[in-house]
Amino acid sequence: MFTGLVEAKGTIARVDPDGDGARFEVRTPLAASLTEGASVAVNGVCLTATSVNGGGFTADVMAETLRRSSLTPLGPGDEVNLELPVRAGAPLGGHMVQGHVDGVGTVESVRDEGFARIMRIACDGSLLRYVVEKGSIAVDGVSLTVTAVDNGGFEVSLIPETLERTTLGGAEAGRLVNLEADVLAKYVEKLVARSD
Repeated sequence: MFTGLVEAKGTIARVDPDGDGARFEVRTPLAASLTEGASVAVNGVCLTATSVNGGGFTADVMAETLRRSSLTPLGPGDEVNLELPVRAGAPLGGHMVQGHVDGVGTVESVRDEGFARIMRIACDGSLLRYVVEKGSIAVDGVSLTVTAVDNGGFEVSLIPETLERTTLGGAEAGRLVNLEADVLAKYVEKLVARSD
C-alpha cells in the first residue's frame, strides 16, 4: 500500500518490449532503499523490482498493466513519480493508494490560479462515478483532492510543492495520466449493490 506522497522522481533509462509486456529500467537514488522483490509505485502503478543496483532498478510490466495504464508511451529520458510502500507505524499523509490503476485520463487544460495550478482531467464515466468533490484521487501516483467534478471530468489544484516534487509540474494538455479512485468508494458501491 502507498500514500500518494511521491518520494522522488526517477528517469526511464530503457524500455525493452516483448510480446508479453515490457521490462523497464528506472534510474533513481531511491534504489538504495530497494531490494529485489520489493514493491515500488511508478507513476502510481505498483511494480516489483526484479533487479536493483546503486543507481536504479528494473521491473517487468505485464501486458495487462500496459493496457490499463499510461506506462506504454514512456521511453528513455521520461521522468516518473516514485514512491516506496508505506511502512507499519508510518504516518499516512496522503490517502490509501493501492497502486492498482483504474484507468487513464487525459489532461484537458492547465491554468494558474494564484500560486496554485488548476488541472482539468477528462476520464471515462465508469471511473468518474467514484470521483467526488473534496474526495481523494491519485493522479500518476500523486494523492490529490478533487476541487470540482462534472459529467466529463474533474479538476485538482496543485500547490507549488507538488509542482516541484512531481512530474505533474510539467503536465500540459493532451498528457495521459494514470488514475486510481479512492478504494473506499468501490467497496461502498459493492456493499450497497449487495443490499438491493
